[in-house]
Amino acid sequence: MESVEREVYVDTRPELVWAAVTQSEVLARWYAFGGADIDLRPGGRMALRWDEHGGFLGFVERVEPGRRFAYRYAIEPGVEPAPGNSNLVEFTLTPEADGTRLLVVESGFERLDVTPEQQAGQAAQAATAWDNSLALLTALAPAL
Repeated sequence: MESVEREVYVDTRPELVWAAVTQSEVLARWYAFGGADIDLRPGGRMALRWDEHGGFLGFVERVEPGRRFAYRYAIEPGVEPAPGNSNLVEFTLTPEADGTRLLVVESGFERLDVTPEQQAGQAAQAATAWDNSLALLTALAPAL
């Protein structure tokens, strides 16, 4: 599997969804529950933390305010992202009716320096994580 793609409708304005995917304090409410640090500029450093999984390091690849945000992160905790150990996550926001269509794509599984079985396992784990996290985000939308 080359990528995991998930698309949801979030029943709130695009600027609030943008904050949910780019601001540490909001991101911690639906995704990185142990906290997050984001230097929101291309090349900016990132850290996403979960108490049960550890801290994952990354960097911002793309910022189009209100529209697109992409980052690369190492798939193992405490490791700097590099070719062969990292995936790319891209968020694309599109205004729709009174809310926002949010597309999340995580790619790079086939380029990980692990066995094909481990690549498939990483993709399956990511798919489950995005399903759960995006369900939380859509439920949180009225409180954003």
